[in-house]
Amino acid sequence: MYTELFQTLGMAKNEAEIYETLVKEGELGVGAISQKSGIHRRNVYDTLNRLLEKGLVFEILESKENRYQAVHPNKLAEFIQEKQQAIASAMPDLEKMFNTTPAKESVYIYKGIEGWKNNIRDILRIGQDVYVIGAKGAWSDPRLRSTVEQATKEFTKKNMQLYVIYEHQALQEVDLNISLLNKNNNLHYKIMPEKYPTSVGIEIFGDRTVLLSNIGFSHIDEHASLTVVINQQIADAFRTWFQLMWDVSEENETTLSV
Repeated sequence: MYTELFQTLGMAKNEAEIYETLVKEGELGVGAISQKSGIHRRNVYDTLNRLLEKGLVFEILESKENRYQAVHPNKLAEFIQEKQQAIASAMPDLEKMFNTTPAKESVYIYKGIEGWKNNIRDILRIGQDVYVIGAKGAWSDPRLRSTVEQATKEFTKKNMQLYVIYEHQALQEVDLNISLLNKNNNLHYKIMPEKYPTSVGIEIFGDRTVLLSNIGFSHIDEHASLTVVINQQIADAFRTWFQLMWDVSEENETTLSV
């Protein structure tokens, strides 16, 4: 039931299955563990040794057969905290190495909702103003909620501005709820003329130009892709074209979500 969850915390499959078995059944000998978990007895010994080293299982010494019992599951929370502390400790050096790596021109693709989250993280890491052409309100997809909430805080903290030219149809299709970015005066937007509908959006920030495909109004399709072009000259040119489109796009008083 929880094997996959335990694996996300760093346990191997056999470790997760044996730990779950012991949590459910209480103390058991090796034979019983093998029978109830479906893991060969020979592999049970090796797995138990690893669980003992990780502090997830303890051994009960008996004259006939040693038995094993799972440590209380709150130990798992300690694992998460330890990993978070280790990452936090290493993060300054990791960021320094990443940021001092010479910029290279390249193209890569993000896929799906996780790709969108990665793209938002790139925006926050670079920390410069963002320009969007042909927006459809994809940031209001419910699956991005926590990521966008964090982004909103970062935009305010870093005084980053978001300039958006929405699809005209967004007026009818996008939920007309008040954007957090708009509340904090970080969002500036106009509406694209109705006779120029598009099926692709474009984001420009820093040295990146991102082409967004397979996006719906307030929804990101499972096949959505983000083609990221890292090239300063291209990004600068798109910012110039954005300014041209901004100058001819319509003002609108309606408050849209990003």
